[in-house]
Amino acid sequence: MDQTTRKSLLYKTDVEYGDYTVNHVTGCSHGCLFPCYAFNMAKRFGHVKTYADWIKPKLVSNSIELLDKELPKLKGKIKSVQLCFTTDPFMDDYPEVGEMTLKIINRINQDNIMCRILTKGTLPEYLQTTKKINEYGITLVSLDDSFKKQYEPLSTSYKERVNALKALHDKGYKTWVSIEPFPTPNMGKTAIEDILKKINFVDYIVFGRLHYNKIVGKYKDYQEFYNSCAKKVISFCMTNKIKCHIKTGTYIVEGKDSGGDFF
Repeated sequence: MDQTTRKSLLYKTDVEYGDYTVNHVTGCSHGCLFPCYAFNMAKRFGHVKTYADWIKPKLVSNSIELLDKELPKLKGKIKSVQLCFTTDPFMDDYPEVGEMTLKIINRINQDNIMCRILTKGTLPEYLQTTKKINEYGITLVSLDDSFKKQYEPLSTSYKERVNALKALHDKGYKTWVSIEPFPTPNMGKTAIEDILKKINFVDYIVFGRLHYNKIVGKYKDYQEFYNSCAKKVISFCMTNKIKCHIKTGTYIVEGKDSGGDFF
């Protein structure tokens, strides 16, 4: 696997439900085509030139050295560290990524800081050796394999993602799911109810609409669709005593953004 080095690694994120984050890979082998915001930004700022470059990730080889320098300065300010927002901490074809992810989790945990993991890959069994302060999550926006083939072509199967998450739940870890970016029905099967039934064991759900895709705008009453889905997520979470967060711009009532944290 190709490698690179950086001058810094740990930073405060602007993502509304995040705190600090680590992105220890440039690129992502999952090759999502929603389009991928992270890929567009990486291309815009010259980190990669093409999609082919993007799906051939480079590992930040000096990640632990950077954390050893940065954590002592920032640990008093950090509530949690997300892995990751602009890449993925687990890529099935690149075990080196997962191995570095485990090292990073353990290093951050040394300072009693929790890590919040999010992946479209497989959550490996070796995560069961980590501290119970961590939270493990998957992205899940469909259960339809034809949708996955079109928009998440190189990611782990939906079934494997859910099974790996359930295994961590059964071992006593807090688990969560990001249902974002959730597609409109003209992009494929989008039964929010079916997804929610599959993940009724989790502790936390994030729900958000799809942006940056003209197909959404072609769906009649797309805002009503997202409002309806958001209500279903909130109702489901209330019934099942699950915390949830509705992303900004997803749930609009009378011109007002009604998203945020629930329960």
